[in-house]
Amino acid sequence: MKEKPTIKSLGNISELRYIIADNVTRYRAIMRYLYLQYERLSYWLSPEQIYSGVMEWNILKNYTLEQCQLDLDQLVSWKNLTYRHDGTRARTIEEYLRKKYQYLITPYSIELERFLERLEGVKGYGGSLEPTLFDKIADTILDIYEHKGDYEPKAALEVWNSLYDSFQKLNQTSMDYIASLHTGTAEDLMMTSSFLMYKDSITLYLQDFVQALQRRSYRIEGNLKLINGDMQTRFFKCVLEGEWLIPKVEEFFTREEYQQNLERRWRQLCRWFCGDDHTQSEMFLLEQASKDAIKKIVRSTLRIQEKQRSIVSRRQDLDFLGKWFYHLEDVKEAHKLAAYAFGIFPTRHLQGEDNRSSDSQDISMWDEVAIERIIRSRSRKRGGKGSGESETIADNHLKKEALRQELVAYQKQELAFLIEMTKKGSVKVSELQCISAVARIQLLNWIGRCISSEGQAFYTSEGIKVTLYMPEEKHYVTLDCDDGTLGLLDYSFVFEIENQETWQNLLRGMTGDLDG
Repeated sequence: MKEKPTIKSLGNISELRYIIADNVTRYRAIMRYLYLQYERLSYWLSPEQIYSGVMEWNILKNYTLEQCQLDLDQLVSWKNLTYRHDGTRARTIEEYLRKKYQYLITPYSIELERFLERLEGVKGYGGSLEPTLFDKIADTILDIYEHKGDYEPKAALEVWNSLYDSFQKLNQTSMDYIASLHTGTAEDLMMTSSFLMYKDSITLYLQDFVQALQRRSYRIEGNLKLINGDMQTRFFKCVLEGEWLIPKVEEFFTREEYQQNLERRWRQLCRWFCGDDHTQSEMFLLEQASKDAIKKIVRSTLRIQEKQRSIVSRRQDLDFLGKWFYHLEDVKEAHKLAAYAFGIFPTRHLQGEDNRSSDSQDISMWDEVAIERIIRSRSRKRGGKGSGESETIADNHLKKEALRQELVAYQKQELAFLIEMTKKGSVKVSELQCISAVARIQLLNWIGRCISSEGQAFYTSEGIKVTLYMPEEKHYVTLDCDDGTLGLLDYSFVFEIENQETWQNLLRGMTGDLDG
């Protein structure tokens, strides 16, 4: 649901007039001086102070104090400045009643000058990719879930500001960095040979970010789904109370407006990581954009390398070869040398199944496993229809039977572990003894499905309901397995049988053949 703009937000903004006015240099000089003095904690200034400060810059010629006073009055009418009566230096009643004012820059104009100051320093998109922000966001959301949304008001405001600031930083810096790779400057750099110096560092930088995004995005998405409406309402109420504990001289918004702003930002956070019914998540789009950037860098690198190879001078090689021919006395030797130097060898295209043992690019082709393929003869004498030769069909019956037996044994191990857990009813990870590798994989699968499911529960294919409960405290335990040890939270599982017929079928399946 997008926020609908109001007529007020789309109307004329008088505070922007000084940027496009006829005497823009005079107005901008006054506003910049008042903004700089505001940054130095000097707030109310007299016209004489403003005039002397602006004239020190030597950018306004033939500028008078009277003109400065008229400009200040104009800026007051545009709501860029506010004023008050200055009676501090008055010695008599007549001097006090004489119109003397001090001027202060308004909050709206302060933000305008800050924005203009940032624009002056903009040289490109900039940005960065910070994988640590994913962990910070995931930990903060999990902390909200563990507290059930119930905090002290000040703590709630601090948690919310930390969460939303991390989210905004992740969104803005990552988008800016990806956009910087598509600028004209980046395109020009990718066409030059000097780009090869940056290729490896940029590619590794993007790959590390994509890997972190893939590993931690599901954690954030799962933690967000754990927070229901009641937790969200309690948390927003605590944040609202924390905001209202801060004394404010001016009321910028009402409690209802702040509550609506909180809900809107929370929906934006959820939509960025989880998406909605109509659009994909921004996190998925960011992952795709990062992968596309890697592909673009690799293509540019290959193009540069091919271009360099195409313009390599062969003058020294040809000169050496020419002298070689010149010193040969027998023409037959010259023909042999020509055949070796310029002969075109016939090419043969071989196909095979690529069974690589590693995805590393540094492994030599000589270290790879050989690919065996039967090459059929193209000779008419041996390959004709009447030759009587034919290829036999390979008999893979034994391989299929071995794979079937292996699959049946694996399924029986999974079913045996499920029956054992179901008989216990409820179990903690710390209560488990040494388990097999099959049981470990099944246990991790249950944890992943429960966290990503609504209500932290799901039904197995056998009809058993598995429910996961988080530990009250972040207590980690070590689970012993046949193939090593695994450290994880002390989760609690509850296994429920909704009908006895399902349970009896499960026991019969354990004693049966499991061919299906």
